[in-house]
Amino acid sequence: MRKVRGMRWYMIGLVTLGTILCYLTRNTIAAAAPTLETELHISTQQYSYIIAAFSACYTVAQPITGFIVDTLGTKIGYGIFAALWGIFAICASFTGGWGGLAVARGLGGFCESAMIPSGLKASTEWFPAKERSIAVGYFNVGSSIGAVFAPPIVVWAIMYKSWRLAFVIVGLLSVAWVILWIFAYFHPTKQKHLSDEEKEYIFSGQPKSVKHEKVHILELISQKKFWGIALPRFLAEPAWGTFNAWIPLFMSITYGFNLKQIAIFAWMPMVFADFGCILGGYMPVFFQKVFKVNLIVSRKMVVGLGALLMIGPGLIGVFGNPYVAIALLCIGGFAHQSLSGALITLSSDVFDPSEVATANGFTGMAAWTASTLFALVVGALCEVIGFSPLFALLSIFDIIGAIILFSLLKSSDAVTENTENNVVTAKLATENQ
Repeated sequence: MRKVRGMRWYMIGLVTLGTILCYLTRNTIAAAAPTLETELHISTQQYSYIIAAFSACYTVAQPITGFIVDTLGTKIGYGIFAALWGIFAICASFTGGWGGLAVARGLGGFCESAMIPSGLKASTEWFPAKERSIAVGYFNVGSSIGAVFAPPIVVWAIMYKSWRLAFVIVGLLSVAWVILWIFAYFHPTKQKHLSDEEKEYIFSGQPKSVKHEKVHILELISQKKFWGIALPRFLAEPAWGTFNAWIPLFMSITYGFNLKQIAIFAWMPMVFADFGCILGGYMPVFFQKVFKVNLIVSRKMVVGLGALLMIGPGLIGVFGNPYVAIALLCIGGFAHQSLSGALITLSSDVFDPSEVATANGFTGMAAWTASTLFALVVGALCEVIGFSPLFALLSIFDIIGAIILFSLLKSSDAVTENTENNVVTAKLATENQ
């Protein structure tokens, strides 16, 4: 059997493709929002109900889907939920009003909630702890890439036929990916093309699982380290929910952008979010090397830096120029995805491998609870007070979240036995690829 060098990077590439398609499905509704308001006579507040339905189902489902993925395994669990979110995206194309869209997107949100826990679990399976933030950064970049492609695809579908075609396209793409996933993804212990050298490199850098019994949920969520991640994610996620669901309408309502202008500019913050995902994955390596800090502290430093940069979009109200606003949103996209990747990766650093998807599901539940509530706030207030005060609130939330993280999460919470082994350089990571 031929061995493939760097097999772990092919596996994370497959996960990244799934993330791209998940977020392509998720952002189709946002890109189509101005057209939906016109053709289906949906008000801005009713649109917020559609977003809140998605977020609420996503919120409730995260611990459920995380537990199912831990139980069934990454391959089967993720495959099932990805197939279902593709089917529900297609179902959205048959709806005739905001209520039908809310139901279809709500069901899609339930299934899409498996994406982050599954991606994190795959990263935990395929990467040593010292490379995990890089792996998470690469698969998380798919969230922004999907958001980048959504506006052009939706605009093309509308001009070619209708907004309904866009939902059919993204749904079919997700179903096609599931077929590839089932045939291509395997745990490292079952991957026949994985070389012995790479397998040793992967497993020698992973903490040994010390738990073999079922995950005890009450014990899990009662730990201080859980809340040290859950509360910052609760405060950070409204920013990403706003960026994904409201930027097209923000441009339309605030600056009078038409459909073509939205297609030209709405993807730009997501490109910078891509940079945040990738560079955010390498930042812990850089901070460990330069400042001689351990793994947990390096992740916390990334969150702190991201929170400071999130002040950028908070200043949108100071400027009246739409292009300055877009530039500040680009800074916000970079900031959020860099800190978000660090927060997500921390779950794999401080929880046992056997419970990491469940832990991430519950911290994700906290995050999306806030995102759901904030979507309703935006829908109720954006036409009353404007978007600027709401962006300012997002900046404040992230700063408070960083303070909580530094206060509650300690270096001793890491499950990795020898933190000195986690001080890596880019050279070492490259040599072992």
